[in-house]
Amino acid sequence: MQSSRRIASKIFSFLLLILPTIHVSAQGSTSEGNVYVIGMLIIIGALILVSAVMMLSEHFIQIEAKRTGIDSDQNNLSLIPTLSSLWQPKGKPYTKGSKVIHINKGHDILLNGEAQEQINQGSAKRFSIRPIDFRGLSPIPKVVVEEGAVVTAGAVLFFDKKNPIIKHVAPVSGEVVEIRRGDKRSIIDVVVLADKVQIYKQHDPPSIKEGSRQEIIDFLCATGGWTLFNERPFDVLPKPEQLPRDIFISTFDSAPLAPDFSLIVKGKEEAFQKGIDTLARLTDGHVHLGLDARGEAPPSEAFTMAQNCQKHWFAGKHPSGNVGVQIHHVAPINAGDKVWTLDVQDVITLGDLMYKGIFNAERIVAITGARAEKPGYYKTYRGASISELAGGIKKGTRIIDGDVLSGIETKEGSFLSKSSNQMTMIEEGDYFEMFGWLLPLKPRPSVSKTFPNFLYPNLRFDGDTNSHGEKRAFVVTGQYEKVLPMKIFPQHLMKAIMAGDFEQMEGLGIYELSEEDVALCEFVCTSKMPLQSILRDGLDMMREQG
Repeated sequence: MQSSRRIASKIFSFLLLILPTIHVSAQGSTSEGNVYVIGMLIIIGALILVSAVMMLSEHFIQIEAKRTGIDSDQNNLSLIPTLSSLWQPKGKPYTKGSKVIHINKGHDILLNGEAQEQINQGSAKRFSIRPIDFRGLSPIPKVVVEEGAVVTAGAVLFFDKKNPIIKHVAPVSGEVVEIRRGDKRSIIDVVVLADKVQIYKQHDPPSIKEGSRQEIIDFLCATGGWTLFNERPFDVLPKPEQLPRDIFISTFDSAPLAPDFSLIVKGKEEAFQKGIDTLARLTDGHVHLGLDARGEAPPSEAFTMAQNCQKHWFAGKHPSGNVGVQIHHVAPINAGDKVWTLDVQDVITLGDLMYKGIFNAERIVAITGARAEKPGYYKTYRGASISELAGGIKKGTRIIDGDVLSGIETKEGSFLSKSSNQMTMIEEGDYFEMFGWLLPLKPRPSVSKTFPNFLYPNLRFDGDTNSHGEKRAFVVTGQYEKVLPMKIFPQHLMKAIMAGDFEQMEGLGIYELSEEDVALCEFVCTSKMPLQSILRDGLDMMREQG
């Protein structure tokens, strides 16, 4: 429909250009004027007929492209090229002429507290594995260890009673010092006090090339490797009997203060490639790698020279680094599709497991934000203690597991989530600003032209959690569509979720979205609606419906 309107506007513009010419020609004589008028009407009729045929043809092209999973905009599947496709900026020299997918919608939020490009040794001593991190897992799994037990890294801690073949393993070796329980004796954390020198449980992995697919699946389920996978839609732990259509990995993050994966992967190139090779055995489709074409320097060769995968270059503002946006522009998720996603460090862990036979849960976490004592990169392990890793935490600080847009508020006594790459610390926004909506005296991150931010594109802010307004009526503003680079109408989708309309939710593209994809929409929302929470409610409803 949008393409049809585009064609109609082009034809209308053409008519506006030629009509004055025809009118001037008709001024020549009265007798000849009638001939010109008739000719003009014939031309207009012919143009209307041609435009109708072109609109119908364009519509069929879009339907066929959607059916086959091809992005018609990115592949220029149109009878008439658009101005944006004719004037598309060229890629950087390091892309070597490869196609670059330019994300034209979005917004970059520039904050103070960027991590310094130096990897430090983290000071965390306690690490946790949490059932809540694995969506779909029973809140009361079968715990096979007791407090005081000594475990090796990779030893089984618990498993889901509904799916006992998938084991959840210890991120570090040491002593199980605490099993935290919540309501109805649900398991919140299984906490391990780490040894000074890590001892790994040694496995005998099957050959990536010669081993059968089932052998690899059984090995990963038994050793904790299966817990590295995330299945879309719904962001759940996949079932071993359901393999994915495709697997997607974004090698960069465009969120505020996001870590640099080219720095993180340094020295781990071989493990990353082994992880890619393993993933290629687990799908009949493709392993897709999203590469960063935004900066002047090229990404790590671990990404650009990776084998056994398809590489796609992306440029543009946030959320260009979101794996959901990349999936949408490469091979969208349709009803019935199963697609897996992993982050870079999960791929490295998978590679170590298949190459060395150990579950190496080592992670490099970026501690960021204006309230961070020492912003930087810290080497630690999966599920690190927040208070121990962060060191001193100032009073009045909001601790966020992740980035400021899609991260989760957490407390000092808690632990990082299983795939966390970033921790952000900013000021709590618990103050009242007199007439803040009327007199914008204090600069702040905003997409509104009320603030002169657009005049200073490199200006950075401290940022805080103040929402600068209360929850309001959910009105149609068109703001979401300006920052979400997907062929989805998010406001209509959110209202369909709130109404519980399953057919509308599916038709409006809920399967393609995860919370991080609508986080920027939530940031710009005038109505202050909790869009990420609403979307999760909708995804859970659709999952329960089967």
